[in-house]
Amino acid sequence: MARTRVVVTGLGATSPLGGDVASTWEGMLAGRSGVRHLDEEWAADLPVRIAGRAAVDPATVLERVRARRLDRSSQLALVAATEAWADAGLGSGTEAVEAGTIDGDRLGVAVASGIGGVTTLLENYDALLQKGPRRVSPLAVPMLMPNAPAATISLHLGARAGAVTTVSACASGNESIATAVDLIRLGRADVVVAGGTEAAIHPLPMAAFANMMALSKNPGDPATVSRPWDTGRDGFVLGEGAGVLVLESEEHALARGARIYAEVLGAGVTSDAHDIAQPDPAGRGGARAILRALAEADVDPSAIAHVNAHATSTPQGDVAESLMLHATLGAHVHDVVVTSTKSMTGHLLGGAGALEAVATVLAVHHRVSPPTINLDEQDPAVDLDIAVKTRDLPLGDIAALNNSFGFGGANVAVVVGSR
Repeated sequence: MARTRVVVTGLGATSPLGGDVASTWEGMLAGRSGVRHLDEEWAADLPVRIAGRAAVDPATVLERVRARRLDRSSQLALVAATEAWADAGLGSGTEAVEAGTIDGDRLGVAVASGIGGVTTLLENYDALLQKGPRRVSPLAVPMLMPNAPAATISLHLGARAGAVTTVSACASGNESIATAVDLIRLGRADVVVAGGTEAAIHPLPMAAFANMMALSKNPGDPATVSRPWDTGRDGFVLGEGAGVLVLESEEHALARGARIYAEVLGAGVTSDAHDIAQPDPAGRGGARAILRALAEADVDPSAIAHVNAHATSTPQGDVAESLMLHATLGAHVHDVVVTSTKSMTGHLLGGAGALEAVATVLAVHHRVSPPTINLDEQDPAVDLDIAVKTRDLPLGDIAALNNSFGFGGANVAVVVGSR
């Protein structure tokens, strides 16, 4: 039986580079960093005082009462989802379902968060300690639960085919896309709004990441600190934001005359079973995810023209991913244009893979790779063709990989093809 083809018809984003897809993509192509000093009083005593704050406060975009009822992670997700829905030609809310353009029973949501509403949780715990139980918000639970972003989007659009939340640390956003493809191919939905979000720029998460030596403690210009594959890298920079894609079966998209950006050809999901935090130094789990994605996509490694790498700027992880790409792409690896947009956005944790999926789709659609910035001296252990300025991608049929790896040994690779 022929496999259901899944296409991308809408894109949405809010990131440290901009409050929508256009400004985020323009910032990526320009090689601009969204990392800044944290000027808040609470950051003064932290070992790390930089982060990639969202360029546009989502609370200024959403209606005031709605924003107050949502954790920041859900606010970011809703902003990105609303943009993606409109970009797919479906309005701003439930109009498409109410008009019958979209069957709400066949519309799903798969939106991830690696940590969930952590700021809501911590702020309410502070209120409990300082002011007593009566000052804990009655909305705390629906705001902090990890599935709140998916549920919020489901309510906003009238999606009734399921509101799924994948939680696999920093692979969560990319796994939501793999999940959405499965939902469509299994016949459970015609359309799925998929992506990831994160908002964890808060003293406790930042202190915790810093104390486990995951965050960079580079005291230099914040814009230069996230430096994947560079010999001077010493950890990632925490970012926040969201990326959302509207995925549809090709048949459904063509029937409604939708514009198609690209096709999601396949995905691979594996686990390392190696360590709760450190990657397998040989990259074997990630390599298996890439090979499974290529097999599901029925794509030969020689068709891969571009990789948006996970590459967070950690000493071990960046080398392990290079080994994965050599193991899976073989001699063709030197013909592949590789980039890490985290060099500009920082690491959005559960939102990272989704934002990078948006970038991967746009790279394939426009045939151009964003650069990796801050790569002054490439680690000799990383033998890859890394774009340090925008690079044209080939014409004709091409495919690209979007890689994501997370604590707990989570590995996800997604193959995107041109249309």
